[in-house]
Amino acid sequence: MMRILSGDSPKSPVLAVLLALILLALAFAPFLFPGSRSLETAARICIFIVLVASYDLLLGYGGIVSFAHTMFFGMGAYGVAIATARMGTGYPALAVGALAGMVAAGLVALLIALLSLRVRAIFFAMITLAIASAVAVLVSQLSAITGGEDGMNIRIPRELTPAFRLGEVMGTGINGKILNYYLVFFCCLALFLLMLRIVNSPFGRVLQAIRENAFRAEAIGYRVVLYRALATCLSAMIAALAGSLFAIWLRYVGPATTLGMEIMMDILLIVVIGGMGTMYGAVVGTAIFVLAQNYLKTLMGGMSEATSALPLIPDLLSPDRWLLWLGILFILSVYFFPTGIVGRLRGTR
Repeated sequence: MMRILSGDSPKSPVLAVLLALILLALAFAPFLFPGSRSLETAARICIFIVLVASYDLLLGYGGIVSFAHTMFFGMGAYGVAIATARMGTGYPALAVGALAGMVAAGLVALLIALLSLRVRAIFFAMITLAIASAVAVLVSQLSAITGGEDGMNIRIPRELTPAFRLGEVMGTGINGKILNYYLVFFCCLALFLLMLRIVNSPFGRVLQAIRENAFRAEAIGYRVVLYRALATCLSAMIAALAGSLFAIWLRYVGPATTLGMEIMMDILLIVVIGGMGTMYGAVVGTAIFVLAQNYLKTLMGGMSEATSALPLIPDLLSPDRWLLWLGILFILSVYFFPTGIVGRLRGTR
């Protein structure tokens, strides 16, 4: 087990139990939590764990602030959409689209890195923000290729759609949507373990050294720009693969679903909540954040009805104010867990 985790143990019994519960819940989600909404939530958690972990590889381990991560996420999604539109429904189209999106993301990331990584961190962040905004506008305007603001519907093989029926297991009917979920789950698990291996390799150790003191790392012989460029490319390619899985699961891609700045803000929030520089922080932070996004409004509706006889409280707990309470929860998490939930559980300062 430790070999799979690359020697990076949770280092906390509470964290180990929490990670095990999240893994088991995601692995058996179709059977433990029946219903399309629960399955949608589980799939989104899987995909965003990979997306957030790939960004943490850049920010938490490399110390590189970028606002272009959703651009790479969108490249993977649009790669699958365009490939299926040109090649038709089939697994080769999905593979070609995912590969094309990953390669495109890697090349663009390399270009950005080589042109921009020599500047100060804040200027690099602004450059990536400008490029991501330009790409989002371009995608919206190239309607002949990308579908414009309306986006594109994606045709996937029938075996991955609800119309395909396979049988029944543990009282749950197995259809194509569940098979699609397990495609997402196992691909995301493999990508996460790959990133865990990367950050615990000599390459990952050098990245952390550069994050702590780039001048000292360069003085002892490490080529800082090269390592940062490689980290940027790896992060972008993994984000593109996450985008491909998101497109296959959603069977739709549009500017708002993959390229929106709201998604970038969500990624930043999750990284801070989970803990920067910890792959496990992506798991815990994503699970908490996505569950809050999907169920906090419903929970508040029930609490508002339960306290309807009291003054003022039902108004404060109105489902329309769920974003307010999500913001308060975020502020509290930062205050009580300045190093993130995983950092606090591991006892780091």
